[in-house]
Amino acid sequence: MRIARVLIAAAALLGAAVSPAAADSSPSASPSGDSTAPTSAGTSFRTAVEVQQGQQATASASTGDYLYWSFPADAGQRPTVKATVKLSSSSRSGTQTWQLDVYDGLRRRQACQYGAQTRTAAQDAAAVDLSCTLRTVRAWSEPWADDPLPGTYYIRLTAVGLGAADLGTPVDAEVVVDSKDIGGSAAVDGSLAQPLVPGIAVSQESADSEAATLSSLAPGDGWASGWWSDRWVWTAIGGVLAALAGIGGYALTRGSGRPSRVPPGV
Repeated sequence: MRIARVLIAAAALLGAAVSPAAADSSPSASPSGDSTAPTSAGTSFRTAVEVQQGQQATASASTGDYLYWSFPADAGQRPTVKATVKLSSSSRSGTQTWQLDVYDGLRRRQACQYGAQTRTAAQDAAAVDLSCTLRTVRAWSEPWADDPLPGTYYIRLTAVGLGAADLGTPVDAEVVVDSKDIGGSAAVDGSLAQPLVPGIAVSQESADSEAATLSSLAPGDGWASGWWSDRWVWTAIGGVLAALAGIGGYALTRGSGRPSRVPPGV
């Protein structure tokens, strides 16, 4: 009976531990219902149009233009950027190659873990689709590493290797960013003092913060503090299971508890 009571209590502890983990694993990049998706794109890093994760940004441009958007990504997220370029059905002299690049807050080009980052559209193709799934954003990294870190990320979409005859033809672009919450498996022991958001250090020192901040986007539930992750929950679960294993092993090996009969004359 004592073992049964211990198991019931342990199950209650496990339920209480898993509940916050389940709440923490919910997507944190859902767009707000009253926000309006952008209908234009910037032409440089400084003029990149801000877009929240989950929003579909659109823009009308000309072949040869550089199109820039920016979005926030927090620790534990694995962002995926998808772009669709709708091409003009006429005035194309041949194939077109389009490329999607993603840069972090330090303007370091980030490698795509998988996805079609560069694609060539046939002369009669109506559209071309590109995608880039980044590595999981880390809360902290060594200064010499190029790991993705929390902060602003930039999307650059452009055609490469164009001939003079194809420059200036009209195109329509669509971009959307989604993230998968990886959770404690990507947690590290450390965090940045501030996310890599352009202008954040200036805005903290300036009285006119609205004018000083170059990027105003942040994840829907704010930037993570860096110390909490569901890794703590699973560590606690491991400790409870180890304690249960010890109690069970003791119960099985201690015997009936009665002293063994001593032979006469001993």
